[in-house]
Amino acid sequence: MQIPRVSSLSDAALVTGLDEVLRRDRATTVELLVYLGEVDARKLYLPAGYSSMYSYCIRRLKMSQQTSYKRIRVARSAREFPAILRAIAAGDLHLSALVMLVPHFTPENATQLLQAAASKTESEIEKLLAEYFPRPDLAARIDPIATPQVEKTEQIPEMELSARIVEKFIDTPVATSERPILAPVPVPPSRVSALAPQRFGIQFTFGEAAHDKLGYAQQLLGHQVPPGDLAGIFERALDALIAQLEHRKFAATDRPRQRCHPSNNARHIPSAVKRVVWARDRGRCTFVSESGQRCEARTGLEFDHIEPVARGGRATVENVRLRCRGHNQFEADRTFGAEFMNGKRASGRRTASGV
Repeated sequence: MQIPRVSSLSDAALVTGLDEVLRRDRATTVELLVYLGEVDARKLYLPAGYSSMYSYCIRRLKMSQQTSYKRIRVARSAREFPAILRAIAAGDLHLSALVMLVPHFTPENATQLLQAAASKTESEIEKLLAEYFPRPDLAARIDPIATPQVEKTEQIPEMELSARIVEKFIDTPVATSERPILAPVPVPPSRVSALAPQRFGIQFTFGEAAHDKLGYAQQLLGHQVPPGDLAGIFERALDALIAQLEHRKFAATDRPRQRCHPSNNARHIPSAVKRVVWARDRGRCTFVSESGQRCEARTGLEFDHIEPVARGGRATVENVRLRCRGHNQFEADRTFGAEFMNGKRASGRRTASGV
């Protein structure tokens, strides 16, 4: 790419050139949104090896998370309301403004809202939306102010902690002093930051019940974890949670039992098969695109029959694999046809809703 040399341009030529570049940028943005919207509608991210359009934009197209979110949101809405693209091309609205507007668009009000919001700032659009879609006043409340943080981890006195544990875990009524009932305080979002190689900092807010459990865990652990080592307690808690979730998800256990009575349901996958498949596939979707891109999805995974049950496939280790929901459905569309599967899904939705 050749970087333009602008230092020798006159003031007038520089300003004119900037206007032209901005015009081309808006036109390119419109073109990009059209392409993104069509790729999204056709779900072409699935055969490329990505579980969602969002993942495709971040991994394949190298967009940032915010850039991906905004463009996908606006591109989807622009397929229904093409006037969005004309507003971008004309410079009337930018993507951040449109992200605020599109949740409110309907076929009846889209044109009016686009015209009313043209050339407005984000704060002005916020006021505009408040006029069009007024919300009730916030409830009056008094929030407690947190006491200043101390360097050392707070240690709850043993007598006080025992009383709290009795109240919270054995459900024994405990008299409480009169105090005002306060509205819930908004909790700041959790944040994980990389501090150094293989070292991370985590920050979040938790309530009184969790605070009591933390103190109780410290007492139960005794000298197994040094005083004030919250990271050690947190890691042990995650180990216990992961073990519990793995047991629920794919029957992970150190002492597997032999099933006495095999299931008559052809779609039933034995726990022993789930354990082996999960370990073999490393808890990750196994779909691989023609270019060799393996799907990175590790959430929303499903056990999928390679040879479908409808065609005689059995629930064996060799015939079961892990797939994210998107690639599981993509494979079903390829096997049975998209029209047939869309009909089956629509029928399932009607059954679920009781229609």
